Amino acid sequence: MTGGIASGKSEALAALEGLGTATLSSDAVVHDLLAGEEMRDVLVGRYGPRIAPGGDVDRSRLGEMVFADPDERSWLERELWPRVGERIAGWYAELVERPEPPRAAVVEVPLLFEAGMETVFDATIAVVADEDVRAERAGDRGHSALEERTSRQLSQDDKQARADHVVHNDGSLEALRERMSGLLDTIGT
Repeated sequence: MTGGIASGKSEALAALEGLGTATLSSDAVVHDLLAGEEMRDVLVGRYGPRIAPGGDVDRSRLGEMVFADPDERSWLERELWPRVGERIAGWYAELVERPEPPRAAVVEVPLLFEAGMETVFDATIAVVADEDVRAERAGDRGHSALEERTSRQLSQDDKQARADHVVHNDGSLEALRERMSGLLDTIGT
């Protein structure tokens, strides 16, 4: 599952989890990786000890550095994306080994198409919302640079065109839950 910033991906993922779907957020995987020693050491090797004051990666500083420089962002993506892919594969392998596998397994990947990961999954879902709705949601969460961040991503139209399924999320959480339930009926096994 993918979508732009403030489109409602996390809420859609939570709705699916509430419906008994196994879910995983690639953003959570990235946060976990950045909290680990391996990535900390890789980042310190590249940027020096200032990137991990006190031994923990300063994600705000890292974000400022990589969003400001496309070459640094590309370097970080080359370091992170294979590790994220390994974690997702391991998570899925554990799911299918369960005596009773879940009805479906959904991974939230904001940069799904940008990372070329869509072929890894059986189906893709794009969560989209009106631009004004997204801007309001982003502002409510303190994301003032919505345009700057989204300019580095495929447009919602592109994501929508590439996805197997599209969920419009301009309304209430209850409406989103109903849409996700209907989608799960379509894609769930």
